[in-house]
Amino acid sequence: MSTATTINVRAAAVATFLVFGMNGLVFASWAARIPAVTEALSLTSGQMGTLLLCIAVGSLTALPSAGWVIGRIGTANTVRGAGLLVSAAGTGVAFSLMAGSVIATAVALFFFGVGIGLWDVAQNVEGADVEHRLMRTVMPQFHAAFSGGAFVGALIGAGLARLGVGLPAHLLAIAVASLVLALIAPRYFLPHIVEPEPADGEARERKGATAWRDGRTLLIGVVVLGATLTEGAGNDWIAKAAVDGLRVTESAGALLFALFVGAMTAMRFFGGRAIDAYGRVAVLRASMVAAAAGLALYVFAGNMVLASIGAALWGIGAALAFPMGMSAAADDPKHAAARVSVVSTIGYVAFLAGPPLLGYLGDHTGIRLALLAIAAPILLALLLAGAARPLHAK
Repeated sequence: MSTATTINVRAAAVATFLVFGMNGLVFASWAARIPAVTEALSLTSGQMGTLLLCIAVGSLTALPSAGWVIGRIGTANTVRGAGLLVSAAGTGVAFSLMAGSVIATAVALFFFGVGIGLWDVAQNVEGADVEHRLMRTVMPQFHAAFSGGAFVGALIGAGLARLGVGLPAHLLAIAVASLVLALIAPRYFLPHIVEPEPADGEARERKGATAWRDGRTLLIGVVVLGATLTEGAGNDWIAKAAVDGLRVTESAGALLFALFVGAMTAMRFFGGRAIDAYGRVAVLRASMVAAAAGLALYVFAGNMVLASIGAALWGIGAALAFPMGMSAAADDPKHAAARVSVVSTIGYVAFLAGPPLLGYLGDHTGIRLALLAIAAPILLALLLAGAARPLHAK
């Protein structure tokens, strides 16, 4: 690459890193203040769960069409549009909470989910473009930025709650910050390669459905499904399983969760070298083995020391599979947007539906034993890891 091209690619990498980080910060800023929403709207836990489904429905509505949107307007404009939508929706949530309206909050959260979903696919497609130009693995580092942004967002939410800052003011500030970054950072994105748009509507419909009929893409989606179940179960249930199973304090359970997230984030920052050295398939298989071993150790641990080792190993195993799945789906730049959209949709369904299902199972077995259910998708991801082999390696 020429010097100018190298500078452009590096600028795009920095911009993409910031966009991933802001996406995580925005989502965690909301998630960290969920208790405040419950109190402001006088909701029960079940009612709050139903309200949270509005975000999930919004994201799942947007994800299947995200590839088409990126194909029409590019990754940069998609992030800009998604940032505008997230900002508007966050503002809507803020005013709905001030008005005490559950319905208005639900509508705003639906559009918040739409914006987050579009933003997520666009940033992954851009990350894959940067990875192709750099000719080395950097996607895990982008996902580490998301994890880091989420961590910072959670800290901000906790700090503002402790200081007594109201949620509406918090959301308005985050809305402004996300809008500014979403409008500025994409100007450094790389131009995205798209296929020529078919002339007739029927051809466009066939083009949109092609990714859902591509066998390799669907297999990668199943691998990502296993990865997202592994990550989602850890995020939602590690702390609770420790409190219930080991009879430790809530603060000790929170420390185990922090250990899980910290191990996952560190592995995402530094795991790219392992992928470049040993290849996607080998690292993916090793990741699933580590996740399974960490899960088993965590579930059957009789003390905090073993549980801590299990949580760290579980986080290390959960770290790289999702970003590797995004890279694999985007191997062919011409089809990247549609295929990343498909894989993201499959992954999000698992991420959103898996933890509640584990909760229902936990009502009968205890949540610690219920976690063993994710051993099945981990094993499936291990068996299908070969689908993530780079196209040029076939």
